[in-house]
Amino acid sequence: MQKKHHLSALIEPVVNELGFDLVRVLTIGNLNPTLQVMIERKDRKDIVVDDCAKASRAISALLDEKDPISGSYTLEVSSPGLDRPLVSIENFERFCGFEAKVETDTEIDKRKRFKGRIVRVEGEKIVLLMDEKEWIIPFETVAKAKLLLTDELIAAFDTEEQN
Repeated sequence: MQKKHHLSALIEPVVNELGFDLVRVLTIGNLNPTLQVMIERKDRKDIVVDDCAKASRAISALLDEKDPISGSYTLEVSSPGLDRPLVSIENFERFCGFEAKVETDTEIDKRKRFKGRIVRVEGEKIVLLMDEKEWIIPFETVAKAKLLLTDELIAAFDTEEQN
């Protein structure tokens, strides 16, 4: 799995205190980089602009105080969106039954790219159904993974919002 960003440990307590879970921290670009922070509400309700603004102000104040980044950068705080990254084994458990795209850093039966339905999680292994075959992917080999935007996923989130 992608290594945790070196600022995650600094940012996470502030985000948690505000009632959010830290999904991912990512630096994009080299010249005038963007520090992308993805958050979701602990109660799993939709993130709204005010949530991102509140988290952005708190994270910005923390980064100004601790000054862990040299040079200029842009801070971007957002929700993970429907086609969210899957960054933990818990994410795979939570989104069982949905389609995902998974890339591994080592070959599994001569492949590194998988696109299929998350069937289940067995310990630290993800079981993905692809081309009518179950593929067992050890979580530690996952380099990158995300949910695929499907009608089924959209319908599930629409139903969740109505409840």
